[in-house]
Amino acid sequence: MTDYDKSKHIRNGGPVTLADIAKLAGVSPVTVSRAINTPALVKPHTLEAIEKVIARTGYVPNLLAGGLASRRTRLIAAIVPSVASTIFAETIEGLNAELVSAGYQLLLGLSGYDPGRELELTRAILARRPDGIILTGITHMKETRAMLTGASLPIVEIWDSTPSPLDTAVGFSHAAVGRLVAEHLLIRGYDRYAQVGANDPRAVQRRDGFVNRLKGIAEVELPELDMNSPSTFRDGRMAMAQLLDRGGGSLGVFCSSDVVAHGALAEAHARGCNMPGDLAIIGFGDFDFAPHTHPPLTTVRIDRRDIGTKAARSILRKIAGDTSVEAMIDIDFHIVARGTA
Repeated sequence: MTDYDKSKHIRNGGPVTLADIAKLAGVSPVTVSRAINTPALVKPHTLEAIEKVIARTGYVPNLLAGGLASRRTRLIAAIVPSVASTIFAETIEGLNAELVSAGYQLLLGLSGYDPGRELELTRAILARRPDGIILTGITHMKETRAMLTGASLPIVEIWDSTPSPLDTAVGFSHAAVGRLVAEHLLIRGYDRYAQVGANDPRAVQRRDGFVNRLKGIAEVELPELDMNSPSTFRDGRMAMAQLLDRGGGSLGVFCSSDVVAHGALAEAHARGCNMPGDLAIIGFGDFDFAPHTHPPLTTVRIDRRDIGTKAARSILRKIAGDTSVEAMIDIDFHIVARGTA
């Protein structure tokens, strides 16, 4: 009987098992298990033989069954608001690259900036017994927090800063970002100041930091526009139109994202505004298009991929039993000054 016939015979008898793979490869089940979980410990020629049998039979390891004994599923879950925006996409890429290199798989859930949806996802994810979970932000429903606390597994909150994370946080102070932008505009001196922003918790923190820094110096104008997250180019253009229609001297504007700032810039350009003399625009995120707008967009740069990389490394260290992981891991940010401010 050929190897193909042997593997076909096994499949006809039901799902292929680890023992079947061991028999076809001429090794012990322990060796097959080692080849799947810690391939570096298996001799190259043995590993190659096992991989060929797995490919031929279509065998899929039952990682959950293995996890029942080892308490490991080699699955890390992450909940992010969206993948439509580059701002989270690069974080996910950094996270995934680090986890895959360590032999873990990433399970991704999209909350859509909805705390209720985050709660539903958390419940569904925990039922699959991941080895750890990564959440975006530090604001969660009390039911979500209780569920995570009761799960007793490593947790990393990303894209925000707090002295009291659920477990570990990797991020930065959004209020401090707002203050930094306000100081950048104050040095240049404008008659009016405005903030154009979305309504998600982190964007609101940036707005509040901006407003608080200018308190007692200038009243911060806000456009009459309900701007949901993720905010759009159109939002930015409409908001800037409202601000410019009010008139009243030179204007410094802080936008909650580069996408919004790009829309604001398009409206300003269409009206022939003098930038940065009469009008300044500062975005957030330093997206790839920011240096190529006309004029180039001044923005706040954060290493978005580094957030994912550090979150992955932190959670892997925790899974390995490292108790020295910092509770708060800070990510640097700074203003990239270009032509708009």
